[in-house]
Amino acid sequence: MPKKFSYQGFELEELQKMPMDEFIDLLPARQRRSLKRGLSQRQKKLMLKIKKVREGEQIRLKTHSRDMVITPELVGLTIEVYNGKEFVKVEIIPEMIGHYLSEFTLTRTRVNHGSPGMGATRSSLYIPLK
Repeated sequence: MPKKFSYQGFELEELQKMPMDEFIDLLPARQRRSLKRGLSQRQKKLMLKIKKVREGEQIRLKTHSRDMVITPELVGLTIEVYNGKEFVKVEIIPEMIGHYLSEFTLTRTRVNHGSPGMGATRSSLYIPLK
């Protein structure tokens, strides 16, 4: 039997029915403070798009708002979050509640340098070919 998801002792359905003020009190301090201060313009715009999607409209959810806290109403959606170069698709699952969108779209990638050899350095340009 699969384990049921719960956040702070509440199941997903209870969290989705819960008023926002009560949900905010369950969050860790940083996220709680962020939401109590109110949403930014970008976050408000994202929330409006989310409401349209919930009503049945087919809209691509794209955002630059990496500082958005994931709430229960976002669960089940796929949001494209900007990482500084491109939009990365993030599928929201219940375990992500309380985290920021930025935690799931990394801005830096691992550097894989090429192997040394012909053309690797400026001096290798002048090696005579046999």
